[in-house]
Amino acid sequence: MKIEEFKKLPILGILRGIEPEIIEPLIQAVIASGLKTIEITMNTKSAPELIKKTVQLADGHLTIGAGTVLTMQDLKLALDSGATFIVSPVVVKEVMEYCVKNKIPVFPGALTPQEIFQAWQMGATMVKVFPAKFFGPEYFKEIKGPFNDIELLACAGVTAENLRTYFSSGASAVSFGAGVFKREWLLSRDFASITRVIRGFLQEYRLVGKRG
Repeated sequence: MKIEEFKKLPILGILRGIEPEIIEPLIQAVIASGLKTIEITMNTKSAPELIKKTVQLADGHLTIGAGTVLTMQDLKLALDSGATFIVSPVVVKEVMEYCVKNKIPVFPGALTPQEIFQAWQMGATMVKVFPAKFFGPEYFKEIKGPFNDIELLACAGVTAENLRTYFSSGASAVSFGAGVFKREWLLSRDFASITRVIRGFLQEYRLVGKRG
């Protein structure tokens, strides 16, 4: 991942628990939506194989990372499968150190001011504020007061309706998962709805206006 490219469209899609048989039409739907960056969580069954397959299917149209990376084994499997960035719900010291040393973009999860500051000090590319939905955009505004240089990624609870508020409150990026990749849509293969909703997110982002 080139972080400069991600910052041009700082929206991350999270795929968790995806069945292998739907990965091809799902990735086609994601590409059609205009989204550029997705992660596949390592607690998804056959995650390494899914990452490899997604890299092939995307054919350069998507930047693909691994999420829920909690161990060095997860990290190795993810990188060997073609993941180009790493996401975690918490700070895992060994994973962080390896990624920073090898210049692999890494997005560790944190919530409190202390956790956010420590994750940034350790070299986080952005700090994933998780779960953001229980605190909302106002929390980002408060955090950015003392920590104006820390880049924050909002995770959990971001919708097309509140996306602009997250950005205006200090988020550098946002992510979405099951709220867009709805289980019922995946089961019914309603990929058109997924494409439509993602396009709604991207349209809202275009209305954010010029950001620093």
